[in-house]
Amino acid sequence: MSCTATVYVELLWEHVAVWRPVQAEHVGGDLYRLTGEQPDDEAWPFAADDVITCKTRQLSGEWGRHGPVLVAYEKST
Repeated sequence: MSCTATVYVELLWEHVAVWRPVQAEHVGGDLYRLTGEQPDDEAWPFAADDVITCKTRQLSGEWGRHGPVLVAYEKST
C-alpha cells in the first residue's frame, strides 16, 4: 500500500516565490514520486513521475498558515 502526500514545488521564472501543491507518492525515507500533473502554463524544476528528495520547511504567505510542509528539494539520483 502506498502513502500519498502533498509536496510543494517552487515554480520557475516567477518574480516572487510561488509554490504549487502537488500530489506525490512516498517511496521511502525523504523520497517522493511526483504524481500530480503539471499545468501547461507552469514551469517546474521537476517532471511528473520524478523521484525527488523532500525537506520540511515553513513557507511564508498563505501556505505558511498551515505550519511546516514538504518541499521538493532536489531530484533523486
